[in-house]
Amino acid sequence: MSPHLSTDRHRAAAGDRVTGPPTPPSLAVRLAGVTLASPLVLASGVMGLSASSLERVAAAGAGAVTTKSCGLEERQGHPCPAILPFAHGLLNAVGLANPGLDEMAAEIAAFQARTPVPLIASIFAKNEAGFAEAAGRLLERVTPALLEVNVSCPNVASEFGQPFAADADACGRITAAVKARARGIPVAVKLSLQCPSLAHVGRACQDAGADALTAINSVGPGMLIDIDVRRPILANQVGGLSGAAILPLAVRAVWDLFQAVTIPIIGTGGVTRPEDALQLILAGATAVGIGTGIYTGGLELFAATNAFLADRLAHGGLPSLDALRGAAHG
Repeated sequence: MSPHLSTDRHRAAAGDRVTGPPTPPSLAVRLAGVTLASPLVLASGVMGLSASSLERVAAAGAGAVTTKSCGLEERQGHPCPAILPFAHGLLNAVGLANPGLDEMAAEIAAFQARTPVPLIASIFAKNEAGFAEAAGRLLERVTPALLEVNVSCPNVASEFGQPFAADADACGRITAAVKARARGIPVAVKLSLQCPSLAHVGRACQDAGADALTAINSVGPGMLIDIDVRRPILANQVGGLSGAAILPLAVRAVWDLFQAVTIPIIGTGGVTRPEDALQLILAGATAVGIGTGIYTGGLELFAATNAFLADRLAHGGLPSLDALRGAAHG
């Protein structure tokens, strides 16, 4: 008798079963009650203006897509040049250009009619009351999977135009007002580092009913000068900084929020390589936003990052990303 056959019979007698290949690890995550097949999310501001561009990102491997932030009325934004790539990232002075809520609602409806990938609708407003009004008008027309409230824009009613994100009390009021109009749709609040304490602002949003937080937005503003004409390159002179240069800031922001709140975090900022996404997950992110990284890595960055994360799970014998989320905290 073959010794292998004897061993097989012994295992069978002991109750062992012959199984097939191991089950591959899952990249699926639960974000504020919504299931994403991948933790990767298209960040607001990049390829988020039309149904067709959102579809391209969904097909590339994104677990969810976020629209460009839109307001109650159409906004032209700043003149060109408004986007400036440089060695370490990107300066952006688009100025919240958008077609307005009515047009954005039509693009959202077209996207949802053609793909099941969850869509996050991002809104902004020029004053506190405008956020609730924007949420109410948009949700009369469409039903996104989540609603993202971009409080990083300046409060024009403020004496100095201070960003809402700098004021924890204002963020709490805005969150509560939007939640009252959200029709049961989860609300994520997009935060900025332009505040005395990100953890304090995050807790204020959570206490007011936020279902998730997005951190962070671009930082700055920054400026680059054309040394030949001796003038700032951007037409607006200054712009928000995004890209690889802000990854350490985003990682630290997610780290701080993970220690301060219990709601999920969409870690966003500086992801240009698959390893960057894993850093944000280890810091505590449930999902990872990719924006400026598309300029340098193309849409292929989504598939490459998904493959990298799946490989990490498989080699570690881990069934899902739950085992890695926040693992750097010990």
